[in-house]
Amino acid sequence: MPVEYRMGAHTPAQEACHMKVSTRGEYGMRAMVALAHHYGTGPLSITDIARESSVPPAYLEQLIAPLRRAGIVESKRGAHGGYILGRAPGEIRVGDVFRIMEGPIAPMECVSEDESEQVCPLIDGCETRPVWLRLRDSIVDALDSQTLADLIATPASPAANPDRIPTTV
Repeated sequence: MPVEYRMGAHTPAQEACHMKVSTRGEYGMRAMVALAHHYGTGPLSITDIARESSVPPAYLEQLIAPLRRAGIVESKRGAHGGYILGRAPGEIRVGDVFRIMEGPIAPMECVSEDESEQVCPLIDGCETRPVWLRLRDSIVDALDSQTLADLIATPASPAANPDRIPTTV
């Protein structure tokens, strides 16, 4: 059965497709940067990660779960347990973290990285789709061209996060 399209009508998927990064994406990235700062120094507790990343501990626990499932965060049990990166900071792209937290990159539903989400009935012959594809590809390039190591290579000013735990490497 053909899909009916009316001007101004939006499906729930279209309503969910937006370019704003959610707090989930922002906080997840901050937590990963905190872990990257401490790579190789042992596990960080949820409390320490929360303090360094300015993420509420209860919310942080929810964010850690998908990062663990994806294998980029590991948990260590015991008295000195906590969380560590599952790979070196230079092996974790910003785009990897973004996709785990936010899903496929999709500035418009018709150009989602997940082809199953490309359901617009106007895709074939759409004259505006090329610009949305270029936008998506630019976002992908920006996110995938940087790693956590790149993010921590240029230190933020101490005023940016006075709660950051100093590390000695």
